[in-house]
Amino acid sequence: MRGRLLRVWTLTWLVLVWLLLWGTVSIANVLSGLAVALAITVLLPLPAVPVQGRLHPLSAAWLILNVGWWLVKSSTGVAWLTLRPARLPTPAVLRAQLTLKSDLVLALAVNILNLTPGTLVLEIDQVRRLIYVHVLEGGSPHGVEQFHRQVARLERRLKAAFEREAEWRPPAMDFDEEALR
Repeated sequence: MRGRLLRVWTLTWLVLVWLLLWGTVSIANVLSGLAVALAITVLLPLPAVPVQGRLHPLSAAWLILNVGWWLVKSSTGVAWLTLRPARLPTPAVLRAQLTLKSDLVLALAVNILNLTPGTLVLEIDQVRRLIYVHVLEGGSPHGVEQFHRQVARLERRLKAAFEREAEWRPPAMDFDEEALR
């Protein structure tokens, strides 16, 4: 049942994206969007991603509000950097250790960081849970500290929304963990 709901959601989402690309809602656009969505999902299936944990709606809402605030704050900060008559900031590539268990939640964290103006994830070490991020204002101790605080807050919010310890069950491993080390 859950698989069917996910397929319906995926088809619906793809049709909505198709309609947004065309800019008008018509029978022809809906039908052609459905045909394209079916072709994509049948010919280019995504691998199954193990989903553990449970969604906590209040924590997820708090996560969304926090991310929204970070986006506004970062956008304003980057805009101010372009307008102020001072020297440009010194960018840096910083490393952060994450303790997120789920690959899906790790991908969500990376996407949130990539959406945040002034940061760009350059590399992900999935096994050791390290991310390397280009930070616009990373050349000062204050910038480094601010980056690590933001990553820690993001991680806490993601864990509260998706990965509470009491509900976590490790996934069944289909590969040799020792071979990855």
